[in-house]
Amino acid sequence: MHATESKIRNAATAVLQRAADEIGGVILGKGDQIRLALTCLVARGHLLIEDLPGVGKTTLAHAIARVMGLDFQRIQFTSDLLPADVLGAAIYDRERGLFEFHQGPIFSHFILADEVNRATPKTQSALLEAMEEYQVTVEGETRDLPQPFFVIATQNPMHQIGTYPLPESQLDRFLMRLHLGFPDKSAERELLQGEDRRDMIEHLKPVLDGVNLMSIQKQAAELYVADALLDYVQAVLEFTRKSPMFEFGLSPRGGLALLSSARALALIDGKEFVLPEHVKQVLPAVVNHRLVKTSDELDTKNLTAADFISDSVPVP
Repeated sequence: MHATESKIRNAATAVLQRAADEIGGVILGKGDQIRLALTCLVARGHLLIEDLPGVGKTTLAHAIARVMGLDFQRIQFTSDLLPADVLGAAIYDRERGLFEFHQGPIFSHFILADEVNRATPKTQSALLEAMEEYQVTVEGETRDLPQPFFVIATQNPMHQIGTYPLPESQLDRFLMRLHLGFPDKSAERELLQGEDRRDMIEHLKPVLDGVNLMSIQKQAAELYVADALLDYVQAVLEFTRKSPMFEFGLSPRGGLALLSSARALALIDGKEFVLPEHVKQVLPAVVNHRLVKTSDELDTKNLTAADFISDSVPVP
C-alpha cells in the first residue's frame, strides 16, 4: 500500500514539475513565483498578484490556466463594473413569461480578475462568497460553482490613480499574495529577443485536467504533518498575536493557510511529509498581506512581517 501511495505521489510531483517547466518557458526568470503560484493552486487557494503594469501578471495567469487544462474566463475590473457583470443576472423572458438566470463569467474553473482594485468595493465584494464558499447567491437562489475553482486576481500598486484598496476581509480570502518584479538582465534580454509571449501561450499544451488536479489537491491535503511541525505553526500564530509590531495577529484561517500551503509545497518537492522549511518558504506569500504593522520600525530595517517572524520564532 505504501509503495502504491509513493508511486502516486511521485507521479503528482512529476506532472507539477512539468507544469512549472512549461510555464517557466513563457514567464522567464520567475521560477520561485511560478512554484508558489502552483503551490497556491494545489492548496485549493486563490492568488493575488500585486505589481506594476507590464511585468507579466496577466501572462502568468493565462499560462497557468492553459497548462492546467482549465476553462478560463478573464474579467476586466473597471470602475463601472457591476456585481451582476461578474455573477450573472435573472433576465425576463417575454415568450416564456418568467425570469431566466444567465450565468456570469464567474461560472468557470479559472477566473482572472484583472486589475481587481480598479473596481468599486461593492463589485470587489461580489467575489467574496465565490472565493470562500465556492457558490454564489443571486436573486435569493444559491448556485454552486464548477470544481475545481480558482481565482487569480491582479492588483496595481495603491498609489496609482483610480484604485480602490481591497478591504481586509477580501485580502484574507487570498491564500497567497505574490510580487513578480522586473526580470533580471539575462531573462529580459531573452524576452526582448524571443517570441511574443501571447503566441507562446497559444502553443502551450495542457499537462493536467480538472479531475487530475482535484486528485492532486486531495493528495496534498492528506500529506503527513508531525506534531512538532504543528507546534511550530502554533508558535508562529502565537507570536504574531502577542507581538507589538502588529495591530492584530494571524487568525485560525491564517494558520490553516500556512499549513495547507506547506503541504502543497511539500508535495511539489516530492516529500512524504511537511518540513519546517516548507512553512518558512510559504510564509512571506501567506502572511505579509494578512498582517498590519503598527509602526515603520520593520520598514526602516528593511524587514517584512515574514522576515521578522522567521528571525523571531525558532524552528523545532
